[in-house]
Amino acid sequence: MTALTSYAHLRSRLQLALAINAVIIAAEFVGGWLLNSIGLMSDAGHNLVDQGSLFLALYAHLLTARPASESRTFGYHRAGIIAAFLNSFILLLTAFGIVMVSVKRLLEPVPVDGGWVMAVAAVSFVANLGIALLLQHGAKDDLNIRSAFWHMVGDAWVSLGVIVSGAAIFLTGWTILDPLVSLLVVGAIVRGAWPIFKESMEVLLESTPPGISASHVAATMEAVPGVKNVHDLHIWAVEPRLVMLTSHVMIERHRIPLELLQLIQNRITTDFGIKHMTIQLETECCDPDDIHCDLRKLTGHHHEIHTFAHHH
Repeated sequence: MTALTSYAHLRSRLQLALAINAVIIAAEFVGGWLLNSIGLMSDAGHNLVDQGSLFLALYAHLLTARPASESRTFGYHRAGIIAAFLNSFILLLTAFGIVMVSVKRLLEPVPVDGGWVMAVAAVSFVANLGIALLLQHGAKDDLNIRSAFWHMVGDAWVSLGVIVSGAAIFLTGWTILDPLVSLLVVGAIVRGAWPIFKESMEVLLESTPPGISASHVAATMEAVPGVKNVHDLHIWAVEPRLVMLTSHVMIERHRIPLELLQLIQNRITTDFGIKHMTIQLETECCDPDDIHCDLRKLTGHHHEIHTFAHHH
C-alpha cells in the first residue's frame, strides 16, 4: 500500500469511526433520558471523550497534508490544542453535572427499565469494539491513532459495566445501582478528560514541555567547550509533537561560530529530541544587567547557580 493510499484509507476509517460514535452518543443520551437511566447518559458523556479524541486524531491526520502558509507559519497545529482544551473543559463540566444528578437519584430513586438499559448499552459495547478494530491497524505505527484506539477499547469496557448494572437492575429491581454505576463512569470521564485539559492548558501557556528541564538544557549547552553563557532561553511546544527552542548563547571570541553552533544543535537534538531551534551566538551580552542575560536571576534562588554553572 502506497503512502497516499494508506493516508486516504486511514482517513476514511477515522471518518467512519466518528460517524458510528456520534450515533452511539445520541442513542445513549436519548435512551437514558427516556428510560430515566443516568448510567446510560453518563456513558454517553464518556463516549463524548472518545469523540473528541477521534476528532483530534482525524484533525491531526489531515494536518499532515497541509503545509504552513504565509499567515500561519506554524500551520494549524495550535487549533487542535484549542479544540482539545475546550472539549476537555466541557467534559469536566459534564462530569460535575452527572455527579449532581447521580446524588439526587441516590436520595430519590426513580424506576429504571434494566432490560432496555442492557439493550442500549450492548449496542454501544459492540459499536465501540468495532471502532477499536477499525483503528487497530493504524495504531501500530501512529501514536496519535494509538491513543484514540485505547480510548475506544476503554469505552467498550465502560459500556460493559453499564450492561452489568442493567442486568442487575433487571434481576433484582435495585434501581440504586444505576446512579452508582454512573459515578464510576464519571471517574472514567475525569480520568480521560483531565490529562487532556492539563496538557492543552500547558501548551496554550507555552510552558516547557513535560520531560524537558530548561535548567538541564541550559547546563547541557553550557557544557559544550567554547560556550560561556546561555541566556534568553525559551522552550515551548506548538503542539506536543512540535517542540521549539530559542536562545542566546555567549561564546569565546576565538571559537569558530558555525562549528560551535553545529555542536550545540547536535547536543540538543541528541539529548532532548528537539529539532526545531533558533540559536543566536554572541561574544557579549548587550546589557549584562538585563534579567534575560542571566537565567539565575529569574529564580532568585542561590542553589540554581550550580545548575547553570559553566563546565568544560
